[in-house]
Amino acid sequence: MAETIRGADILVQALKVAGVTRIFSLSGNHIMPVYDALVGSGIEIIHVRHEAAAVHMADAWARLTGECGVALVTGGQGHSNAVAALPTAMAGEVPVLLLSGHAPLGELGLGAFQELEQARMAEAVCKKAFTASSPAALADEVAGAIRLARSGRPGPVHLSLPTDVLDARISPPTLRGPAAYAAAPMPLSADSAAAIAHVIGQAERPVIVAPPALCTPSGRAALSALSAASGLPVAAMESPRGLGDPSLGAFAQVLAEADLVVLLGKPLDFTLRFGRAPAIAAAARFVVVDPDADLLSRAARSLGERIAIAALAGAAEAVAALTANVAPHGNTAWARRLAQAIAYRPAAWDALAGAPEGPIHPATLCHALRPFIAAPDSVLVIDGGEIGQWAQSMLGAPAPQEGAPARIINGVAGAIGAAIPFALAARVARPGVPILCVLGDGTFGFHMAEFDTAHRHGLPFVAVVGNDAKWNAEHQIQLREYGANRAHGCELAPGTRYDLVVAALGGHGEFVTRAEDIAPAVERAFASGKPACVNVVIEGQAAPSIRLA
Repeated sequence: MAETIRGADILVQALKVAGVTRIFSLSGNHIMPVYDALVGSGIEIIHVRHEAAAVHMADAWARLTGECGVALVTGGQGHSNAVAALPTAMAGEVPVLLLSGHAPLGELGLGAFQELEQARMAEAVCKKAFTASSPAALADEVAGAIRLARSGRPGPVHLSLPTDVLDARISPPTLRGPAAYAAAPMPLSADSAAAIAHVIGQAERPVIVAPPALCTPSGRAALSALSAASGLPVAAMESPRGLGDPSLGAFAQVLAEADLVVLLGKPLDFTLRFGRAPAIAAAARFVVVDPDADLLSRAARSLGERIAIAALAGAAEAVAALTANVAPHGNTAWARRLAQAIAYRPAAWDALAGAPEGPIHPATLCHALRPFIAAPDSVLVIDGGEIGQWAQSMLGAPAPQEGAPARIINGVAGAIGAAIPFALAARVARPGVPILCVLGDGTFGFHMAEFDTAHRHGLPFVAVVGNDAKWNAEHQIQLREYGANRAHGCELAPGTRYDLVVAALGGHGEFVTRAEDIAPAVERAFASGKPACVNVVIEGQAAPSIRLA
């Protein structure tokens, strides 16, 4: 009798050819054949407590390793839970493959268990969503999905796995090699690179802007090289606050003076105020390089004659080509002014260091955390919200540079809640390095159960919760737009002991109410060798808005 193998075995073999070593997963009926096929494969399952957390972990793994992150969940509601995390990876431009179990093809339309149109559900929030067609085609479908996730503007791809495709047995197929899983190159032509370099050299006040896809360790190294070659700082934009991103300092203020804006894969969208005045001068010209022809066309419609050069190319390829062609810019005063604006932080923040009396200011908390990410191999994870904006502004490097901690934030999608799963994946990707996670009390509630995952898998990190007893971003909107007398519905219980939750799940907990106790508590948390929560009661402050004095 001829040898046969299951579709599930073919799937696992294809993932191994792709170089996958970790899968972030929550089990369920539809994917049990895959779990069985993974036995002895060398691919480790990180088994989580919520499907969205699996996608967030795959997202962070991809950012730190440069690989395609893989999440595996069951069908039906397991899939719908996971889909909720796809917009963060999509807006963050992160290559992720979401594999979801699925009702059998032979039972569709008959009321199969957890039957849903899963691909249709996911297609709006990923680059492509489709359902595996047969065991014979499965390996090529996996290769195509990973290649697509990594190509052009990276992003998530979804593949549903019907159980009859996973269980069916066929003769072993011939699998394509690793090249089938690699990103399809989108080079910037030599002529375009030379032309862009010339336009930059001719401009008096050029600004170079990079996309979220390059806000990774390898991407930041490439941007640092471009900055050194051009003599100009590069603004890497990955925040939902766009030009209001406090980690870019007073960048927005100086950008308004630019006469040329070079977008190297960065979409022209709300984060850049659509290129409109007064955020960007009406007379400023644009260079637009993008891997997406539709976004090039959108920029052309929006900017019209303001576009000096438009080119279809990948962001990483464009940065490499421009680095090789650009000369140091002659306007060193402008370069210095731009760099100083990005690095600028109000002097008044310095006075908030130490241990002042009274409620703990977010800036005081951030001052205390700085020593814990001093090592260049450390990883800094920061969620959104007001405390997240303070941390993004005060911790890490304000511009891409080598030797700075790797940074993972919630990204352009603006959804909060991913920080704890991000931190777990960071520990999987970076064993033995300091991992500091800063988040708010509202954010903590999304995935607190993943501290159990961290404990079970032995994945220590330190989460510092800024506990201001409210959904503060929304509370600040109410104060600003409607007045204090109409602020309601955004409160959380004061002094909630999130540290005790973590201790109950096998971790280490610290509760801090005085500024002078922050650093010792964080020190003990790192020394514990456990997943840890330092729960710091802080004063609710609006996110910083930075302008040059």
